Amino acid sequence: MGIKVAKFGGSSLADAAQFRKVRAIIEADPTRRYIIPSAPGKRDKDDYKITDLLYKCHALAQEQRCFSAVFNLIKERYLTICRELGLSLDLGPELAEIEARIKAGASADYTASRGEYLNGQILAAYLGFVFVDAAKVICFDAEGRFDAEKTHAILSQELSRYPQAVIPGFYGSTPDGQIRTFTRGGSDITGAIVARGVNASLYENWTDVSGFLMADPRVVKQPKPIREITYRELRELAYMGASVLHEEAIFPVREAKIPIHIKNTNDPDAPGTLIVSDNGNLRTPGSITGIAGLKGFTIIAIEKTLMHSELGFGRKLLSVIEDHGISFEHMPSGIDTISLVIADSQLNNKLDQVLTDIERVCQPDSIEVFHDIALIATVGLGMAYTPGIAAKLFTALAQGGINVRMIDQGSSEINIIVGVENKDFEEAMRRIYYAFVPPETEPVC
Repeated sequence: MGIKVAKFGGSSLADAAQFRKVRAIIEADPTRRYIIPSAPGKRDKDDYKITDLLYKCHALAQEQRCFSAVFNLIKERYLTICRELGLSLDLGPELAEIEARIKAGASADYTASRGEYLNGQILAAYLGFVFVDAAKVICFDAEGRFDAEKTHAILSQELSRYPQAVIPGFYGSTPDGQIRTFTRGGSDITGAIVARGVNASLYENWTDVSGFLMADPRVVKQPKPIREITYRELRELAYMGASVLHEEAIFPVREAKIPIHIKNTNDPDAPGTLIVSDNGNLRTPGSITGIAGLKGFTIIAIEKTLMHSELGFGRKLLSVIEDHGISFEHMPSGIDTISLVIADSQLNNKLDQVLTDIERVCQPDSIEVFHDIALIATVGLGMAYTPGIAAKLFTALAQGGINVRMIDQGSSEINIIVGVENKDFEEAMRRIYYAFVPPETEPVC
């Protein structure tokens, strides 16, 4: 019988009622043996995330200002959860120590990590599972970099001692015992690390949505859910702005070929989205998996006669943007043309100087700049080697009167990226989506 690792996000553990849902989910399947909790999230739109409150406490303490009012909000949330769950767990001493350490100048990492630490203790007590402090099994090196090999060895050995355990997400420790955190959303990473450490058959990521959707519901009305997606497709969509798993959470389980199941704590019977390794089989030839996009790009289009035969032209061009500390998103090219697609946030008032340096270093015949560009990625393994995919996409855009300013297709042929003007972004998304997923009734575009 396989082992399942289940990570529950902040919305899944925001209050006592959510804790009860989580316990019902865990008890419904005895293979759910290792549980990773986040800190309590918002109970409603006007509420606060505990992690945000902890960061606020740290900021006030650093300014030598009183943070007791903010800390009391944190304290009351945890004590209320314990009381409403009928737990005899006494968090008073822990809370007092945390408050004292923040006041004494504890680091931001230590302060923020206490949200998961306390929630983990509550969940372990409520489930009757062993509590394993992540600081003992998630290892960072002296420079604060995650140490995957050391973590895997220690974590595997420690968890082999317990048939069931709760391991709080988001943090670990350095060799000298200092608490270090992953970036925000890091509980996803912890869950993936634990899944690999116990050689799980499945990593479940429980949140407040029933998996991923094929498009942004703010743009496309009621997009269809994605039932299954490969790691490759997921990475392409995440890169283009789709709200998916924390990027670093993919790699530990992908390496071990452990599937991830995105599930909804508030609707546990919903099928969710299963993330799997690519086995080379097309599920539906000609189909797409999803669409994602972002606004706010600039295209620098450069033309020079016989560019293709000028040795080192690309290197010289890229050295210019590297010297300015700029990274590019795409670089489509032709025989005598090459374009750089750069996020506006990267340019950050550097454009004029970049153009001057390109003129000086590359001596092009002409440079054109196109502002207010949006990128849209259409992704799917079913697109690869399927005739007519590009025609369907560009026909849909043409019928909508949308001008395409850039086209880029990855070498893997599982995505096509188009650049359109920002003002056409939403309409282009809808046109592409409905070209591949015909609506039951005609959409209002």
